[in-house]
Amino acid sequence: MLDEIGLMMIKGIGGITARSLISYFGSASEVFKAKKAQLQKIAGIGSKTADSILNKDTFNRAEQELKFIEKYKIEPLFYTSKKYPKRLLNCVDAPTLLYFKGKANLNQQKVVAVVGTRNATNYGKAFCEQLIEGLKNHGILVVSGLAYGIDIAAHQAAIHHDLQTVGILGHGLDRIYPALHRSFAEQMVKNGGLLTEFPSETIPDRQNFPKRNRIIAGMADAVIVVEATKTGGALITAEIANSYNKDVFAVPGKVSDEFSDGCNFLIKTNRAHMLTRPEDIEYIMGWFDKEPAKKSITPELALNLNAEDQKIVDLIKSKDGIAIDDLQNLLAMPQSKLTMALLNLEMQSIIISLPGKVYRMN
Repeated sequence: MLDEIGLMMIKGIGGITARSLISYFGSASEVFKAKKAQLQKIAGIGSKTADSILNKDTFNRAEQELKFIEKYKIEPLFYTSKKYPKRLLNCVDAPTLLYFKGKANLNQQKVVAVVGTRNATNYGKAFCEQLIEGLKNHGILVVSGLAYGIDIAAHQAAIHHDLQTVGILGHGLDRIYPALHRSFAEQMVKNGGLLTEFPSETIPDRQNFPKRNRIIAGMADAVIVVEATKTGGALITAEIANSYNKDVFAVPGKVSDEFSDGCNFLIKTNRAHMLTRPEDIEYIMGWFDKEPAKKSITPELALNLNAEDQKIVDLIKSKDGIAIDDLQNLLAMPQSKLTMALLNLEMQSIIISLPGKVYRMN
């Protein structure tokens, strides 16, 4: 691992260049054995960078880092490692090396990122709690950035519901930022973890956080923006997630609320699905059980249905899912009347609508 760490310590070598070098030479160790002329055949490797690769002093810092991670039981995850977050491998700018401390499965079947403003309101914090409680039966991994506000609310909710949660950091693992969250970070390591691409002695500089945000977006199946301004870091994460073709969700808020501006903007411009309840995630992501348990309509509710509504319910109940056109043909009912009846039944939570104007029992 010394060679891999050393390679990423070289100024001027990022993830893309590192992977190009390894692809050409076969391994990180072979990169350091190469001649200068061979190195310069790789795109992005000029004379100065080639000299840096061949400079033996490169390993001094790498050896120091290796001692640090061994002492504090930190696991280095090179992009070829089986434990490396596989979703990141689909991102062109994925980090080549990550440092991880914790027990979480970074390749959990369902991964949700929750991000938002550092100035979270009670509404935003409460929504985080309700959302994660509603999704806990899916055994999700909750990813966020350990920041004030929505981030820490998401981590706390995951801890509360005994779910794995991972904080993605914009600095090395020799510190916690903000320091006020150290106790939460310690809890997360026990049943979750902390992940960063930055080696020790890296301070939380401003420019590190957009880099951190791409990992949050890249690791997740769904990226959820709870509260955000139009200029906040959460909007950057959402934009990155969209560029990765991830599903982005945003929680709507009052038009007068500054910290709902970003979410409302994402929804208005079709950059995010509107999210009002946990079921919205299940619906868009297809996270239903293979054989969902069908909820029976109570006798009291059935008695409130008129004859036409009852026919609609009986027909839908007999199907796993039926399109509105098929319903109309079978019922010989005017479309406008059928549409109103379906809306009424949906408002009563008797049926739910699926993509393509398909209906099934709730």
